[in-house]
Amino acid sequence: MRAVVQRVIEANVKVDGNTVGEIKNGILVLLAVNNGDDESVFEYMLGKLSKLRIFEDENGKMNLSVTDKGYSILIVPNFTVYADARKGTRPSFVGGASPKEAKGIFESFCEYTRNNYPKCAFGIFGADMKVSLINDGPVTLIIDSDKIV
Repeated sequence: MRAVVQRVIEANVKVDGNTVGEIKNGILVLLAVNNGDDESVFEYMLGKLSKLRIFEDENGKMNLSVTDKGYSILIVPNFTVYADARKGTRPSFVGGASPKEAKGIFESFCEYTRNNYPKCAFGIFGADMKVSLINDGPVTLIIDSDKIV
């Protein structure tokens, strides 16, 4: 899995003009899945997402997580996060899982997240989504389970 994580004041995702996921303070996660991502990867990724210390404490230091603050996580499927744009000007999309496999993995990760984090919302795999956010900071990070040491 690979995720682009943005600290937000608010974020939402709409499909056909209808809001399908919405949060106030927290993180927006643009998530791509890879072949073979399983519950061990889910555990690693949700652990990282929920414990990233990217929110200020009382001293103005980035020392608190969404868990510490009681904030929310909005997860939006985004296969282009695995795009490779190193050669030429047209990105290659051969990385990541096939659409059929990716849908099942993404939905399993959503279920895992629902069962393990109290404040979460999700986009819809394969839908034409419109994502809106107010980035806070801005603070933007990349997390990649393929890079686990």
